[in-house]
Formats: sequence, C-alpha cells, structure tokens
Amino acid sequence: MGKESVCFLTIWITLGKIFATFSSDAEPTNATLFVNTTATSAPLPTTTEWLTDFSDIVSKFSLRTAELPEDDICYLVPGRPETIKECEFNAETQTFIMIHGWTVTGMFESWVPKLVSALYEREPTANVIVVDWLTRANQHYPTSAAYTKLVGRDVAKFVSWLQDELQLPWERIHLLGYSLGAHVAGIAGGLTDNKISRITGLDPAGPTFEHADEQSTLSRGDAQFVDVLHTNTRGSPDRSIGIQRPVGHIDIYPNGGTFQPGCDIQNTLLGIALEGIKGLQNMDQLVKCSHERSIHLFIDSLVNTQQKSMAYRCNSKDTFNKGMCLSCRKNRCNMLGYNINKVRTARSTKICNS
Repeated sequence: MGKESVCFLTIWITLGKIFATFSSDAEPTNATLFVNTTATSAPLPTTTEWLTDFSDIVSKFSLRTAELPEDDICYLVPGRPETIKECEFNAETQTFIMIHGWTVTGMFESWVPKLVSALYEREPTANVIVVDWLTRANQHYPTSAAYTKLVGRDVAKFVSWLQDELQLPWERIHLLGYSLGAHVAGIAGGLTDNKISRITGLDPAGPTFEHADEQSTLSRGDAQFVDVLHTNTRGSPDRSIGIQRPVGHIDIYPNGGTFQPGCDIQNTLLGIALEGIKGLQNMDQLVKCSHERSIHLFIDSLVNTQQKSMAYRCNSKDTFNKGMCLSCRKNRCNMLGYNINKVRTARSTKICNS
C-alpha cells in the first residue's frame, strides 16, 4: 500500500471520528442529557456576591501584545490587582476579550494570533485579552458544551473584577467569541451587573444550542449590541456545526451562511494529501473550514478599511442571488464585521452577503 493510500485511509478514519463527535450529540442520547443536566444542576445565586468569589475560576486571561501575538507572557488574575500593573493594562482605551471554541488538539488554533494582530492593527492602543479555557474545551464535545456555563461565569467574574478595579467604562468592553466561545461570551454578558457594550458571535456553535434557552446561549439581551456572523449552517437544526437561528440584533449570513467558497471536501482533501503526514495536522479543516471563515471575515473587516464588505437584508438566498436585494433603503444593508452599523431593531435582523 503506497503512501497516498495510507494517507487517505488515515484521513477517512480521522474524519469519521470528528463527524461522529458532532452527529452523536444531536439525538436524545445519554450524552445530550449530560449536557442539559450539568448546565442546569447548579443554578446561579440570586445575589451578586458570587461575582467576587474568585476561588473557583479555572480559565486564564492573557493580555497579549502586538509584538508577540502568539505568546502568553502576562496573565491578569482576578483578585490580584498587582497583575494589572505588571501586564501594563491600559485603562484609557478599548478592551477586546477573545474566547476560543472547542478544540481537538488542546492547543490554541492558528487563527488566535492572527485575530490578536488584526485587532492591534486596527486599534494600536487597545488591550487584547485571550481567554484560555483549553482544559475544558478539549473534551468530548457534549462535555465541553456543558462547560460553557462555568466558563461564562469565569469570564463574568473577570470582567466585573477588572471593571471594578479600574472603573472601566462598560462601553469600552467588546467580547468576541468563536463557536462555543460565542455562547461563553453570551452567558458572561448575561451575568454581569451592567451591560457589556458589544458581543460579536463568530459562527456560534449549533449542536445542543439550536433549541436551548437564552440563558444558555448567546442572545440579543447579553450586551448593548450583539452582532453575529453565521458561516456554517448546513444541515438540519442541531446537526449543523453553526447555529442556524438568528441570536443577535443583527445576524449576517455570508454566502447564505450554509457553506463557504473553497471549503468543498475535494479541494481540502487534496491540500491535506499533498502535505503528507504534516497535512494530517489540518484534518479538522474538513469540518471547520466554513466554520472558521467567520473569523477570517472579521479579520478582513479589521485590516481592509478601504474595501468594506456589505450585507443586505433579503427573504431568501435565491432572491439575493438574483440581485433583487441590493438596496440600502430603510436600513436594508449594513457593513460586515468590525465596521457594522449598530442598529438595534425590535427583533433580530437577518441579512445576507456574498
């Protein structure tokens, strides 16, 4: 058996394992019941005293720099105000808090330093904080999905502590969450004493969240403004990798939101095979190519300030493809990503982009 055959055999075995992880949790199995019971077995106290108890925080909060966007050099530790000075946190500027999603490898994915760099390129004096919940995110998917409630509590405590220590204006706090991290951001926003300025959901995870209540998912009530990019909604509800229903004030579905150009299996498999053994490290690209496109579209909106991508409100993808929705009258269009016009409507606004 040649190297190519071995490579493709390994690819299909690995791919089967990845898809099995997602497909198994959509049915009412014991795993799904575990998510539901774990997430609700310990209701939050009715008072806010728990926000100042930092003893149970597991997540870590790294203030990354523009010079070393890949490295966790300094950690902000709730309850230890000296770390604010040690990390040279700038209380006079914008603060971005990035939250990753489920991980197969247990390590930060390559998009993390790219987004850090893009945020600093756009806002050079900002603080860019990366939330590390890798130990909980590197579990069987239903387990990691259940952990989003606990991680959301960690983030809520961190934000509240930082704001209390420095009297940070809430309008300068922007949470960005990818996949499961989007729901973490939403849960955190729903638990803070005051409304966070903005939460951006980058293709929020679908399995176990499609039909969940607002306290368990990202929702429009979690911040003053919630914008969402949906890039991988293919499949039946709760089986699609990204959540299908609108959950923000404005929900944008690039290319219809189901699947993204260049993410077909044939092209991705070919690229992996050409890289040989090294290509196996990118196996999860088969699943996350369209999912992760949400991040790269947001990065593009940060760095390409001269060519802003537009999105238009439309009844269907077919109507949009016929060019019948390309109007900006009555708030029927908006910019995609960081530059979005923060229009708060009575209900979620679903718009398309191509």
